[in-house]
Order: sequence, then structure tokens, then C-alpha cells
Amino acid sequence: MMQHEKIFLVDSNSFVTPYRFYYAFDLIPAYWKAISKYIASGRIVVLDIVKTEIDKGKDDLSEWLAALENLTIIPHVNEVTVKKYQDVIQYIQECGLYRESALEIWAQKDVADPWLIASSVANDYVLVTEEKPSGGLSKKNPNRYAKIPDVAKHFGIEIMDVYGMMRELSIVIN
Repeated sequence: MMQHEKIFLVDSNSFVTPYRFYYAFDLIPAYWKAISKYIASGRIVVLDIVKTEIDKGKDDLSEWLAALENLTIIPHVNEVTVKKYQDVIQYIQECGLYRESALEIWAQKDVADPWLIASSVANDYVLVTEEKPSGGLSKKNPNRYAKIPDVAKHFGIEIMDVYGMMRELSIVIN
């Protein structure tokens, strides 16, 4: 039986953080060339709402993303993903680990986080984010903010950061 290749759905911060802090286009173009190769092969995909977030930057990163050929842009609104999105929002509302403010933030139409989780569940994607779990979630002291890794864990989604994705894809920058 052939094992299916993982497909990585990338959060905007997993493009922005390397761009701003680790892999500047002018210093480490090999990183972006490698990422481009995996985008072209369909192993790295982008949610439409994430692309919109990056486009707002009007910088080298947004130009790079816009110039990519074969970029797979996943629509965040489709029947299966919308159902999963409703499950995510319902979980935030009912699990007791989050305050009302967390729900208010995640329920805004331009917030990608719940859609990333919903799309990952719907399509069996590995979710790549630089966001860190909040740690000590407690019903006695609910958090003001929901974090992708915490909510994704509830839904059984595989989460990793950029370095984890690089290891999975054997991206080595020489």
C-alpha cells in the first residue's frame, strides 16, 4: 500500500516570519527557491484568506507569492470546510477553555485561524504555523485568545512549524 504524501497548508506567519527574520530574499534565496519547488509540486498549499493577508503587505513577500506559477490556492468556503469551520467555532464557544473574547476574535470573517483548522480537517492537511500553544489551558481560568495549536490538537490535526516542514520535505539550505 502506498503512503500518501503529506500536503502542507501554510499559515501566513509561516511565510512572514522566515521572510522578516530568518531567510531574507537577498541573503538566502535558496530557501525561497526550495519552497517554490514544493509549491509548484502541490505539496505546499495556501488558503485564499491567507494569500489575501499576505497580499496586504505589498512587499517582496507578496510580490514573490503573486509571481509563483502553479500556486495552489485553497478556497476557504466550500461545503465540507464550512461544516468543519462551524465545528471549530462551536468548540471555542462550548469547551470552557476560552473567554467570549476568543470567540469574538475567531468569528470575524477575515480571521484565517479557524478556517486553517477547518480546511486541515476537511482535506487532511498538515497545518504549518509559527504560533505556539498557550500551555496551561484551564476551565477555571479561560484564555482570552484561542491558539491554533491548542484548537488543532482537539481536532487531531498534525501541526508543525517551518523547521518541521523543512525536515519533512528534506529542505536543507547550504
